[in-house]
Amino acid sequence: MECFMTLLHMCFRLFKFSSPSSGADDNGTDNPPLRGKYDVFISFRGEDTRFKITTSHLHAALLQRKIETYIDCNLQRGEKIGPALLEAIEKSTLSVIIFSQNYVSSTWCLEELVHILKCKQNSGKIVIPIFYDINPSDVQRQCGSYARAFAQLEKRFNDSIDKVQKWRDDLTTAASLSGLIIQKNQGN
Repeated sequence: MECFMTLLHMCFRLFKFSSPSSGADDNGTDNPPLRGKYDVFISFRGEDTRFKITTSHLHAALLQRKIETYIDCNLQRGEKIGPALLEAIEKSTLSVIIFSQNYVSSTWCLEELVHILKCKQNSGKIVIPIFYDINPSDVQRQCGSYARAFAQLEKRFNDSIDKVQKWRDDLTTAASLSGLIIQKNQGN
């Protein structure tokens, strides 16, 4: 729960007076909105974290504090998933990547990760990794469940192994960023 509160505090401090939803500060002065449509984009593997404290509670707490947050349930029916997610990443100021046991078993998650890091490099977007019930070094070195998932990805994408290598490289980069660690039963 302490890590969760740390993340909320970080986001709240960052967006307190400049959220697109905030309008005016305590003195009644209007503040310009941030660059993006969303303050925070949350990348996560739904089967691991959607209804856990790491995703649903984080999303609700940020919205309660008027921090505009995007998670994939914001997609409009009939909208293509890929382009909508990529656009949401680009229009967000900060991205939170929730690494979990099955994160890399989703090519959608991996494509989000690649785009998040591309936006960080090109536009200076802020990226905060959360390691939910997984050791950061396991993500960085692709051990355990990540090693098993990559073995499957290498078979599946045998004719485009450069794509798999890009995912590996970006995982190493993202896991090297300063982040937060949350154990599965912590705060539940």
